[in-house]
Amino acid sequence: MGNFLGTFVSDFLGRLDGPLHFRFFLQPLMAILLAVRDGRKDAREGRPAYGWAVCTDPTHRRQLLVDGWKGISRVFVLAYGLDVIYQIVVWHGLRAAQALTVALVLAVIPYVLLRGPVNRLLRLGRKSSTA
Repeated sequence: MGNFLGTFVSDFLGRLDGPLHFRFFLQPLMAILLAVRDGRKDAREGRPAYGWAVCTDPTHRRQLLVDGWKGISRVFVLAYGLDVIYQIVVWHGLRAAQALTVALVLAVIPYVLLRGPVNRLLRLGRKSSTA
């Protein structure tokens, strides 16, 4: 595990330069935009913050995860595919676990971290404007 982490970090930093480096900006940006869209929808429907609800509501956890996957799946698949292309072009090989981890870091983590706070901020804004 330690070797994977060390290799991953150095390879991840190496991806910041060279071919396809634009994805390090575009994919998190797309994930953020989708998180804002879904957070707004959650706020309109009066749902709790996404990440909090996934962790604390076991009865609705499966539905929340399915809903989250619907929101981020295209960006995740794009992130995975672009990393596979990068690996083939630069390394002439494939490290599937690294591609999966890069896709999680670039797409899923920004989405999960921002969907709930967007919901909360919009709900707070609505409460203060009605008060």
